[in-house]
Formats: sequence, structure tokens, C-alpha cells
Amino acid sequence: MNVASLTKDVVYKENKPAITVLLKTKNIKEVRIAMKKGQSMKEHKAPFPIVIAVFEGVLNLGVNGKKTILKKGDLIALDANIPHDLSCIKDCIIRLSISTADSIERVKSIA
Repeated sequence: MNVASLTKDVVYKENKPAITVLLKTKNIKEVRIAMKKGQSMKEHKAPFPIVIAVFEGVLNLGVNGKKTILKKGDLIALDANIPHDLSCIKDCIIRLSISTADSIERVKSIA
């Protein structure tokens, strides 16, 4: 059994989103992204399906050029290779679920 917390030891970086792997199982990695208002992640594609959950804050998510406001409690699932970008409207804690075959370095390179 693995236990982690989305809210414990959250650190917001001043110049870019803070990305932390919280859990890794046989099939998925659970990642916390802490973003301050005004921070963003440029358009990118994930090589495998992902799930984004807004745990705290407000996020502007662009998917194929269409913007959607996500608030605390909202979830969105994206298939592989769907272009998307994120910009933080109100300080956010985001839970990102990615495949273990995906690289956390890839995620960090987007921030």
C-alpha cells in the first residue's frame, strides 16, 4: 500500500510550476502540479492518456485551441496525443495521472 498527500509539503515555485511524483504503481504515476496565479504550461501532447483533476484553485485548460475553465473538483480525461495547455487563474493544486511508461522529465520540461 502506498499513501501520499496532495496538500502536505506543497511548495509553489516563483518562476514555474512545481511538479512532484506522489505515487507510482505498476500502471500509473500520480503527479502533483502546484501552480501560482499567472504560471502556465505551454501547449504539448502526452504520449498516453491522462487525467487532470483540479484539487484547489482555478485553471484555464486549452484543448485543441478551445479554452475551458476548470475549478476545484473538476476532472478531465484526455486521450494520447491531444494538444493541450494550462494557465493558472487562481493558485492551483493539480493531480495529474499519467502512465508509468510516460516520463516525469517530459512533464517537467513543459513547465
